[in-house]
Amino acid sequence: MRLRLTRPRSAKLAAGLSVAAAVALAPLGASPASAAGATVTPTNAVHPGVMTYTDGAQCTANFIFRDAGATYIGQAAHCSGTGASTETDGCLAASLPLGTPVEVGGASKPGVLVYNSWLAMQAAGEKDPNACAYNDIALVKLDPADAANVDPSVPFWGGPEGVAPSTPAPGSSVYSYGNSSLRAGLAPLSPKQGAVLQNLGGGWSHALYTVTPGIPGDSGSAFLDSSGRALGVLSTVALAPLPASNNVSDLSKMLDYMHSHGGPSASPVNGTAPFAPII
Repeated sequence: MRLRLTRPRSAKLAAGLSVAAAVALAPLGASPASAAGATVTPTNAVHPGVMTYTDGAQCTANFIFRDAGATYIGQAAHCSGTGASTETDGCLAASLPLGTPVEVGGASKPGVLVYNSWLAMQAAGEKDPNACAYNDIALVKLDPADAANVDPSVPFWGGPEGVAPSTPAPGSSVYSYGNSSLRAGLAPLSPKQGAVLQNLGGGWSHALYTVTPGIPGDSGSAFLDSSGRALGVLSTVALAPLPASNNVSDLSKMLDYMHSHGGPSASPVNGTAPFAPII
């Protein structure tokens, strides 16, 4: 069973997770933020890792995207879902419409929801069960004033440096930055390093463990592969068969779907700071 990791509109968390619970579920080992090594701090206010609020539901932004006409910030498609946290089939679950305003951390004005993979699949009558289960990305168009104030670098780690292929090797390292407000400003819990357990759904998703695992509010977080390439978007937490593992939806496949189903022609922007993993 999988649960979405959006922090609900209600102050009462549907999944009942807390910072303490997240730490308790983490594998043994130090948080990456406590290890020696360089860290990256984005220079502009809008960047991967800021919080987004869609009708009050809280998520974490993943990458900055651009095409010839606009600048966008990414979030999980389910961040604008209107159903329960157990509703993870994007071909069936209800969502807010395109045009919905989205508050973006660091931005002076709300952005606008312009693409949602769940809505795109429903419009297309999608039947592929892997796409329905794992295609989970949305783009929020930034106001022009805020588009001039972005830094595409992933906090702490740097990058991204291109888009990763859909087949990371099991056991290979992954890197992320979750920014749920449930961490109460505890910065050492935001950077996360982990490893791929297995690829799922024909490469549509990657099951992995990180220190610490994602918690509500982390949905949509960017994941980088071992080379600093944009791998995917944090989508769900698994309760079984791999408890407290996270499912990361594959960015390469989701972009291909977006580009072939009427979405923006946008691609992720490389970070201004190089990928700098802690060794």
